[in-house]
Amino acid sequence: MTDTSPPTGLRAGAPTAARVAARLDRLPPSRWHRRLTLVVGIGAFFDLYEIFLGGVLAAVLADRWALGPTDRSWVIAAGFLGMFAGAGVLSVLADRFGRRRMFLVNLGGYALFSLAAAAAPDLVGLVVLRFLAGLGLGAELVLVDTYLAEFLPRAVRGRYLAGAYTLGFLGVPAAALLGARLVAGQQVLGVDGWRWLLVAGALGAAFLQLMRRRLPESPRWLAVRGRTAEADRIVTGIERRVAAETGTSLPSVPETAEPPQRRVPLGELFRGEYRRRTVMWWIFQVLQTVGYYGFGSLAPVVLTAKGHTVTDSLLYAALSYCGYPVGSALSVPLIDRIERRTLIIAAALGIAGCGLAFGLATATWAIVTFGALLTVCSNVFSNAFHVYQTELFPTGLRGSAIGIAYALSRLTSVVLPFVALAVLHALGPAAVFTGSAVLMVMLCLDVGLLGPRTTGRSLERI
Repeated sequence: MTDTSPPTGLRAGAPTAARVAARLDRLPPSRWHRRLTLVVGIGAFFDLYEIFLGGVLAAVLADRWALGPTDRSWVIAAGFLGMFAGAGVLSVLADRFGRRRMFLVNLGGYALFSLAAAAAPDLVGLVVLRFLAGLGLGAELVLVDTYLAEFLPRAVRGRYLAGAYTLGFLGVPAAALLGARLVAGQQVLGVDGWRWLLVAGALGAAFLQLMRRRLPESPRWLAVRGRTAEADRIVTGIERRVAAETGTSLPSVPETAEPPQRRVPLGELFRGEYRRRTVMWWIFQVLQTVGYYGFGSLAPVVLTAKGHTVTDSLLYAALSYCGYPVGSALSVPLIDRIERRTLIIAAALGIAGCGLAFGLATATWAIVTFGALLTVCSNVFSNAFHVYQTELFPTGLRGSAIGIAYALSRLTSVVLPFVALAVLHALGPAAVFTGSAVLMVMLCLDVGLLGPRTTGRSLERI
């Protein structure tokens, strides 16, 4: 028989949000949790596909549209600029109107404008439409992190989130491999090949939006907003499914109540303990953008600067990008066994070292090898920090806090191609990756000195 009754310390009059959290955290992992992770994780595929598509398009269109360094920078930066605006706005709205509703809004907007971008007649049209597509997609990863963290039991929160991103990161080599096959000048069914890259993302996102319409709202969010009856109904339904799937009685709800969760004003980010965490995470998001997204979005352009053809550059980049899903899968058994903060620092140092080696490499084998090792380190790093950020802030602020910091990373991504391509043109690839390595070391100091320990603790206690 399913045990859905609250413990003595959480009966009538006790904090409802704490009771909801305790009931969710004590559930054993089940097929229901894995299905939820799958549906949500597929959304990360399209976000990451779009992020790394900018570098592919810049390399493919450079000759076809006679793009100079500034034009190529805008092709890369346009999507990031949209994501900056979208992350800042939609993530705050997710704390006000709900995670599920924003999931549907952001993917719908992305699908519409990405499809329109496929018909762009010139550079200006492409840049504007990629900005609007990025606006729709801006909060996707924020919502993936927030939504899954609020459903998954704390014992498996890290590795299930890492599993979702392992699925999502298949989008990175997919973008490069498709780009390598659909290079400038080649047509499929009478349409330029690069346009099909945008069509593929739009149609996939539209299909996923239909799948997400069946997702429940976050019970933690509902409870914090005072919608306790809805939260209880959703949790009771989950408990019944999990009990049926596992074939055993559920563990009793812990007797010790967690600290109550409440609606939290945005200004709380800058008071007390949260001020330290906010400052640490803002610094982190600015710095990680250069080391992490810098490689993925600029690699095809860097390789053409090394003298390789567009087709060869996209192929080498695609081979290097295969390290993203490999690194993500590698993080799954590590992420709940090693303190998140420690794993972030170790992986960041790996990114710095492999980036230097990639920047200096001239032989094909060295370019592909160090590129792949860099991306492996990148996704151990990425999965660790995506889990870590969900644990730093309370439910009433989680979407806003993560989204505002994420928006800073997207703003950095807008500036990055202009600075990096100027440095690349003036000083070469080695200088670009030396600067990146220095910033990753600064990131390690930031997390090591200011970041709290979180692994294995409930969201409410952290």
